[in-house]
Amino acid sequence: MTAAEISRIAGVTRATVSNWRRRHDDFPAPSAGTESSPLYDLPAVQAWLRGRGHTSTASPTEELRTALRLLGPGSGVAARLFPLVAAASRRAPQELAELAAVPDDQLIARAEKTAGEFPAAVPEAEPVRYGPADAGAVRALLGCVREAGAQAAVDVLAERELDEGAASGVYQTPEGLALLMARLLPTGTSRVLDPACGSGTLLVAAARQGARELFGQDSLPVQGRRTVVRLLIAAPEVETAIRVGDSLRADAFPDVTVDAVLCNPPFADRDWGHEELAYDPRWAYGLPPRFESELAWVQHALAHLEPGGHAVMLLPPALASRSSGRRVRAELIRSGALRAVVSLPARAAYPLHIGLQIWVFQRPEPGGTDRTTVLFVDGEGEQRDGATRTPTATDTTTADAGARGGSRPRRYGSSSSAASSSAPAASAASFEWAGLTDRVLGQWVPFTTAPDTYADEPGVARAVPLVDLLDDVVDVTPARHVRATAADIDPAALTRRVHDLHEQLADQINALSAASASGGWLPSGASAREWRTATVSDLARGGALTVLRAATPGTRGSKGPAAPTVDRPVLSAQDISAGTTPSGGAVDLHADAAQPVAAGDVLVRALAGGGDAAAMTRVADDRDAGALLGQHIHLLRPDPARLDPWFLAGFLGAEDNIASASTGSTLVHVTPGRLRVPLLPLEEQRRYGEAFRRVYELRAAVRRTADLAADTAATLTTGLTAGVLLPQDTPDTPDSRSA
Repeated sequence: MTAAEISRIAGVTRATVSNWRRRHDDFPAPSAGTESSPLYDLPAVQAWLRGRGHTSTASPTEELRTALRLLGPGSGVAARLFPLVAAASRRAPQELAELAAVPDDQLIARAEKTAGEFPAAVPEAEPVRYGPADAGAVRALLGCVREAGAQAAVDVLAERELDEGAASGVYQTPEGLALLMARLLPTGTSRVLDPACGSGTLLVAAARQGARELFGQDSLPVQGRRTVVRLLIAAPEVETAIRVGDSLRADAFPDVTVDAVLCNPPFADRDWGHEELAYDPRWAYGLPPRFESELAWVQHALAHLEPGGHAVMLLPPALASRSSGRRVRAELIRSGALRAVVSLPARAAYPLHIGLQIWVFQRPEPGGTDRTTVLFVDGEGEQRDGATRTPTATDTTTADAGARGGSRPRRYGSSSSAASSSAPAASAASFEWAGLTDRVLGQWVPFTTAPDTYADEPGVARAVPLVDLLDDVVDVTPARHVRATAADIDPAALTRRVHDLHEQLADQINALSAASASGGWLPSGASAREWRTATVSDLARGGALTVLRAATPGTRGSKGPAAPTVDRPVLSAQDISAGTTPSGGAVDLHADAAQPVAAGDVLVRALAGGGDAAAMTRVADDRDAGALLGQHIHLLRPDPARLDPWFLAGFLGAEDNIASASTGSTLVHVTPGRLRVPLLPLEEQRRYGEAFRRVYELRAAVRRTADLAADTAATLTTGLTAGVLLPQDTPDTPDSRSA
């Protein structure tokens, strides 16, 4: 291990490690590397740290990453550890602790025996063998499963194997999106296929919705193994069949038909097999063009459906309008196979800079009911993380009442790789799905249950007759069909909304002015003040606070058919950064739902990046009290007799503090135990705490003012351009001057 890795597990700076090397003769000597980049033996370093009272502050996942890195590239240990995760997930924490404590030779023998329980459903499974060099990784894996959960261990192993395999463009389908897609399937759907299953996110969502037979295929063996393990953890009672191979060229289930297909396929693939598959019987709606691989996946999905079965697929927005795919799109519409297209906001899923689309298909039934319309839903209106929704006719009613470029194919099949993208992953991870899910299902359910009486909602959703879609371009982009027209907007209602927005904006500007008032700030002297600090782990050991750390989402099994029903609000990570009251729903609920939030708790976002680092923390107040804990949040409960909550939140949220306690490249995880806090008397803490509270209120006021200003401007623009608002004459207008 490197000096940087020593600093991470010890919770100190690299300079401290350098000082240890110079000042302590018993510090372990380098075992490999070079003079400028020495490498150290992990067990020797850990023994030295324990001897000096330094306990590890690294998270269990980081310790597992370190153990895997020490074995070097090409070891293949990550692939061999997958079966051990599945077996370990069925063991009690005490059993895992006892297993990890035995000597290396016994550990290896017992690990092989435990991994031998892995079922034969694993693609290309062979008897697992571990060697003496694997003992450290096995021990770290058991610790990770025991403390962070089996799913966290699976993600670390997959990350390592994807890195070694040089797989690029492999990203994970967000769990909220997977649940939304699964909920678009009819109730009672039992047999589900995902032909590009990745890590199995969509299949897990199908199991939670009640599916009992799951079929999956992926071209990467690591993803096949990952899917099997994940399904064993989340839905052990479900029958599964997971295979490895190219679904288009080598379909592993050629004779299988299912009730539904859920799929997030690779797209922009120019080498999907256009020439060799030209006469394939799956192309019932026309030969997919060479550069329209997505249409090949669509027809592959339809070919696997029973008559009347549904396919829900995540597809790029260009597919809705590209001229090369016009003929196939027209046939899908003409036959009644295309049922709905839903546009998603940007940042909801990778790639974060464009809004993907959900397409819903239904295989035509011989002699079945003719389908005369296609539903279009504008999900882009539910922008989060500071984006503003363009006002529509619905807004006026409510107010009145109260491609990315590049030639390489990228895979989006429910998988993830921490080294595959530099995009701010936290945006996708913290996206609020509850409102978007309600928005989409609120249109899809009435459209499917009573299509003849379905009423359009201008600006949100519209059922368009097939004949209106079969024009020269066959463009099925939702925004083209859903946008509100001048006829949909009530001029009087919009005028009242503009008046209300102006009043709210004026009040908020006054609040911002009060929050930004200067005063009370004094210079520290000729130089910056120096702190004597302690880590959160140190403070927890001393009883000054309690850390209730958010575990990795998805670590618990789910025997229920759907997301849990909650009778109180859920505090989400986005609520922390936006300064809003708890707004999450069941889809945002954390596995440790039994832990409610209490006033005075300090909340820390578990994922950094993709936003303002200073908005990483907040102190819960009476409005948050009783809310359930959402995903991606660390919960710290300070002893008020020893720590001021706002003092703690202010220093924990400092940008440098967050950076030094974070690990990862794309998904940047904050390890709370490594955050540092100055050691100050309680009275002085309270003075700092009051200052941090004022800073927080200033940031919240700025955010609310900006949102209201953007909403007001967008509403005025909509009214003026739609012709439902008229500009007033002012002394500066030409008409007024001539008058």
